[in-house]
Amino acid sequence: MELQDFPKAIQPHLLPVPRGELEYTCLACRRREAIDQLLYTCPDCGGVLLIENRDDRFIQARSGAHWRRLFDYRRMLTEPALQGIFRYQELVAPVMPLKAVLYLGEGHTPLIQANPALIRRIGLPFYFKNEGQNPSASFKDRGMACALSYLQYLLQAKKQKNILAVCASTGDTSASAALYAAYLGDEVRSAVLLPQGKVTPQQLSQPLGSGATVIEIPGVFDDCMKIVEYLSEHYPVALLNSKNAWRILGQETYAFEVAQALDYQCDRLALLVPIGNAGNITAILSGFLKLARYGLIASLPKIVGVQSRHANPVYQYYLESAPRKRVFKPVAVRPSVAQAAMIGNPVSMPRVIQLVEQYNEWSGRRNVFIVEVKEQEIMDHMLLANRNGHIACTQGGESLAGLVQALKEKKISRRETAVLAATAHALKFSGFQDMYFHNSFPPGFAVRPKRSLQNAPRAAGTGIPPRANDPAYPRFVAQTAGQVAKLLKL
Repeated sequence: MELQDFPKAIQPHLLPVPRGELEYTCLACRRREAIDQLLYTCPDCGGVLLIENRDDRFIQARSGAHWRRLFDYRRMLTEPALQGIFRYQELVAPVMPLKAVLYLGEGHTPLIQANPALIRRIGLPFYFKNEGQNPSASFKDRGMACALSYLQYLLQAKKQKNILAVCASTGDTSASAALYAAYLGDEVRSAVLLPQGKVTPQQLSQPLGSGATVIEIPGVFDDCMKIVEYLSEHYPVALLNSKNAWRILGQETYAFEVAQALDYQCDRLALLVPIGNAGNITAILSGFLKLARYGLIASLPKIVGVQSRHANPVYQYYLESAPRKRVFKPVAVRPSVAQAAMIGNPVSMPRVIQLVEQYNEWSGRRNVFIVEVKEQEIMDHMLLANRNGHIACTQGGESLAGLVQALKEKKISRRETAVLAATAHALKFSGFQDMYFHNSFPPGFAVRPKRSLQNAPRAAGTGIPPRANDPAYPRFVAQTAGQVAKLLKL
C-alpha cells in the first residue's frame, strides 16, 4: 500500500524518524557509555553490556493500543527497511535511520501449528516457529541484521571504516555473519573461527560460500569464543557474537513477532527455547518485558529454557532453589546433536540472571523455568516432529523434548498453548539424521535409534533400463512397477 492509502491518523507514524537515546549499560557496575563506539564489555570492570533507551518518552506517550495498531499497519508497507525486524524500529533501535537498515529478508518467520495427531500425542496445542526460514537458515539473522545495520550506521556517519568483523561459531553464527558482511561489500570483511571437526558440512559451506576467512581451531566453541574475545580486546575488530549487545536487540523481535501473531494474547502461553550461548533466551525475556512495559501485552508468557544433559550449565545453576546460594559454574561439554547449544560457558549468563529476576518480579510469580533433556530424546523428537509435517532442526527437537519434560515436571499445564523455537533449518543437521537412520552415532552421543523412526531408500528394478524405443522397454516398466507395487503393498 502507498502511504496515502493508509488512515490519515496513522500516516505520520508509519515511517519512523531517529530519536531516543541509546546507551551501553554494564550489568555489573552500571557504567554507561555512548553507542558511537564498538563496545562489547565494560571498560571499567569487564562486565557484560545491554543497550538501553535512556529517553523513551515518545514510546511512553502513546498507548499500547497505538503501537499494536501501528505495527499491524506496517505489515502492509512496501518500504524494504520496515519489512524485516525494523518493523518494530521504536522498540529495537529507535536511533537508527532507515537508510542504515540492512534487510535481507530476515524475520517474520511463520508459526506452524502441530497437526491433530501430534497435538494428541504430546497433550496440548503447540506451534513451531520456523526460524530456519531466515536468509541464512537460522534465527541468528535477526541479531545480525541489527548488528550489521549498526555497523552500516557507523560507516555512513564516518565513525568507522574498513571494518573486520569476527565471530566464533558452532555453525549458524558464522553463516549469518558472513552473509550480512558480504552484502556490505569491501567496507566490511568477515572472519569466523570454528571448532575443528565439530561443524556440519552444510554449515561450513555457508561462510565459505559468502567469502569469509574461515579458521578452524582445535577444541570446542568455548575455546573459539575465548580467542575472539581476546581479539576484540586487543585489536580493532567488530565482534559479532551475542556478546555484542546489538545482536540481543535484533533477537528481541522473536518475542514481538510471537505476540503479534497471537494478537498480543499471551495469557496461558508458554515459549520453549533451547539455550546455548544464552543470547536467544536473553533477547526473548527482554523483548516480552518491553512489550509489557509499554502496554502492548497484558501479561507475560511463561518461558522454559531447554538444555541437553551434555551441555547444561544454565540448568545446573537453577537447580539451586535459593537465589543467594546460586553459583554459576561452567561445564565441560560432551558431544551433542544440538550443536548450536553445545556451549559450557555462555557469555550471556549475566544477562540471563538479571532478566530472569526482572521477568519473575514483573510476573508476580516464578515464570521462567529450565529443563534438561537427553540426547536420545532430542533426536527422537526432531524426527517425530518432521514425521508430522515440520522442518525442525536438532534444536527444534530439543524444544519438543523440553515441552514433554516440562509437562512431566508440571512446569507447563495442558491448559496452556506452547510456541517452540526451531532455531535453524533441518537440512543443516541432515548428517545427524543420516547417522540415526544408519545407527552410526559415535558412543559419546549416547543415541540409539528407534526402528520406528528409521528410514532408508529401497531399490526396485535391476540392471540398466533399455531405451524408451526398445521393444523390451514396456516389459521393464511393467516388471519394475510390479516390484514397486509389492513394496508399497498395493
